Amino acid sequence: MAVIENFIKEDYALYNGDSCQVLPQLPSGSVDLSVYSPPFSELYNYSSADEDLSNCANYDEFLVHYEFIVKELSRLTKPGRMNIIHSMDIMNKNMDYTDFPGDIVRLYKKHGFTYCGRIMVWKEPFAVRLRTMVQSLTHKNIVENSTSTAPANPDYLIIMKKGGQIEEPVRHDEGLVDFAGELDPTRRAKLGLSPIPDENLSYRSKKGITPRENKWSHWIWRQYASSVWKDVRPGHLLPYHDSKEEDSEKHICPLQLDTIDRIIELYSNTGDTILTPFLGVGSEAYCAVKKNRKAIGIELKKSYFDQACKNLSRVEDEKNNQPDIFESLV
Repeated sequence: MAVIENFIKEDYALYNGDSCQVLPQLPSGSVDLSVYSPPFSELYNYSSADEDLSNCANYDEFLVHYEFIVKELSRLTKPGRMNIIHSMDIMNKNMDYTDFPGDIVRLYKKHGFTYCGRIMVWKEPFAVRLRTMVQSLTHKNIVENSTSTAPANPDYLIIMKKGGQIEEPVRHDEGLVDFAGELDPTRRAKLGLSPIPDENLSYRSKKGITPRENKWSHWIWRQYASSVWKDVRPGHLLPYHDSKEEDSEKHICPLQLDTIDRIIELYSNTGDTILTPFLGVGSEAYCAVKKNRKAIGIELKKSYFDQACKNLSRVEDEKNNQPDIFESLV
């Protein structure tokens, strides 16, 4: 059966099942934006299920499996609308990188999308070293043999646009209002980020000004238009620890809420339908609903699905100005 279990409310529909079976049941041209993080083949395993893309026999088999997803997303996405894919280069134990982002681009172009660039989400090298224990980031290797070192692997957001004429442009009639990212002056300074000019901040509360005049909106856009996002808060995540399973779970780390909020704000209108074929603990669906969009999420792993249901069920409280339920890693 394609759907094992579902959790459906007015603003979202979550499905526990295999995306390869669920996606074909959705109507063509029904999705305004898709944002997701696919499994990273040969790097992480997410479950023991045979249907899980991370359990393919090798990378080539993974690409064949993943292409089915891309083909369905092409069918579902409205003309002129976007798919944003979170990915990274995949390094094996011999320090040989696979250009996974490049393969994503090639698959999408094969199925009618235009490649509109990529954004790098910066990671602090020492924090990556502590989290992954990867030997290529040790200072000891710099001392003994620096050819055995490598830079901290960043995340990439691949921006793909479906071919065809857009029917409803994505508009920001008041410019950009809310900034998703680090605003604290002290933490910005530690990250090497420029302080926010007081003049720009003063426009946050001004009324009756045009987007052209709004210096706060212009400042936000300069941050979002940067090819490197260094001001994403790494610990601003949905709760996920309860979804871990000792026997089968080898990796889980949800996408940062700041990253998703930016994508949804930039590439969708209020009321649009946002799809994620790899729901995880519900981050993309959560951000979509909180920003007054509709969300569709599909997740194969039962423990992830259950956590996503919990996270989405609390979104109404947060829309009513309750504190975020994010789980900090900092």
